[in-house]
Amino acid sequence: MSVVSPVEKQFAAYNAHDIEAFTACFSEDFIAYRLPSTEPSLQGREALRAFYATHRFNNPALRAELLSRTVMGNKVFDHEKIYGIGESAIENMAVYDVQDGLIKTAWFFFAQ
Repeated sequence: MSVVSPVEKQFAAYNAHDIEAFTACFSEDFIAYRLPSTEPSLQGREALRAFYATHRFNNPALRAELLSRTVMGNKVFDHEKIYGIGESAIENMAVYDVQDGLIKTAWFFFAQ
């Protein structure tokens, strides 16, 4: 399996608002960070499921556009534009650490 595969699958599931397909791409002990904070914003696949079910996938306007993707070892860097969260699109750099075919850790940096 390609290091990019779970990232591609979660991206497609995100845009389809498919919570089951989305969370299946992440490890049970997944950790997310919203930079510049050094404290996790989410810990665990079930916390991820709960957050996206109630704060993202319930929003029909939510969608992401992939602007660029870079792969370096087992890290995938996605530059994204996200629609439907704010009044205008938000740019995000997501870094996914892929281990054993699943996303283990993700770091998100949102442009101001």
